[in-house]
Amino acid sequence: LNILVDTGSSNFAVAGVPDPDVTSYFNTELSSTYKSQGIDVTVKYSQGSWTGVLGTDVITIPKGIYGSYTINIATILESENFFLPGVKWHGILGLAYDALAKPSSSVETFFDSLVRQAKIPNIFSLQMCGAGLPVSGSGTNGGSLVLGGIEPSLYTGDIWYTPIKEEWYYQVEILKLEVGGQNLELDCREYNADKAIVDSGTTLLRLPQKVFSAVVQAIARTSLIQEFSSGFWTGSQLACWDKTERPWSLFPKLSIYMRDENSSRSFRISILPQLYIQPILGIGENLQCYRFGISSSTNALVIGATVMEGFYVIFDRAQRRVGFAVSPCAEADGSPVSEIEGPFSTADVASNCVSSISFHEPVLWIASYALMSLCGIILLVLIILLLIPPRCQHRYTDNDVVNDESSLVRHRWK
Repeated sequence: LNILVDTGSSNFAVAGVPDPDVTSYFNTELSSTYKSQGIDVTVKYSQGSWTGVLGTDVITIPKGIYGSYTINIATILESENFFLPGVKWHGILGLAYDALAKPSSSVETFFDSLVRQAKIPNIFSLQMCGAGLPVSGSGTNGGSLVLGGIEPSLYTGDIWYTPIKEEWYYQVEILKLEVGGQNLELDCREYNADKAIVDSGTTLLRLPQKVFSAVVQAIARTSLIQEFSSGFWTGSQLACWDKTERPWSLFPKLSIYMRDENSSRSFRISILPQLYIQPILGIGENLQCYRFGISSSTNALVIGATVMEGFYVIFDRAQRRVGFAVSPCAEADGSPVSEIEGPFSTADVASNCVSSISFHEPVLWIASYALMSLCGIILLVLIILLLIPPRCQHRYTDNDVVNDESSLVRHRWK
């Protein structure tokens, strides 16, 4: 089974029944080691969702980590906009923290199980290749997932690390953005509203609405194209050029500054237009059409595949940090399409760009449990009052009855 590697969720799940959009599925009845836990689970993503059943089974890793290991696995029985036409994957491997695991954080994640049983270091790294290649077509996208360490052949230069601010998603701190070397001059808290995460399961670079608008204006202002359809920026239209042209020379470089482990320093990762002006479709013999690899977001800045394809990314959970190094596969026409530079001073930004109030899912659940406990105490008091002899009771009329509807805590989509 081909599995989508997703650092923005925490469940390991595979197709458990036939589906029109998957070529293979896991038939649990043919597994002598599969054990159902009989627990229903639903996971919702920014696009798509699935419902299935939790179980356990034994897995082996094809390279490097020898032995068999028992892990939690969800078999997907129903899905909506999850398996898509033309995709060649049959499931998803969530590599974020157990705080995001469904139905609760008590479900041990795939990687936590591997660290505990195989005794490998609590670190993994990811190289996503395919920069400048068509999303659909004959281009071969590759890459590497390294469990338990760092592979020196997958990067060049130095690794720059930024602290993980919160262990749920891989939440980091963004200090500023530059387009064509020009600072957007936004309050740094705008970049982290309400979080900034590194998520391989998100295709594009997603920016909070205010940041997105500023980036689009800056790109439009500094690009060599005078008139450009608004539909291109919103993702509803493609832009097409003659196949002999290279439109990337028309667009500026985009840089993201992150706080270094030494909080008084920062570093910047930069992507060239080859990564965010993405070839998507050929029309006839002469035209190549491109999409804008950046979109707006309502609840996060998401460093997705658009940016990650330029780098070897290290998820060092043991030391609570995410590392970036230039990937040698991030080349187009023989030239690098990504850069890392530093250190820079952080004197021009706030000492903390992340809001101290973070209403993410675990906190919401704690709040809901506290409210339920309070309601339980009130209910107990009411029952006791009902049992008190009638002479002590207040006779309620219909006009005294108050209906108290409890509010539901919604799952926050990725």
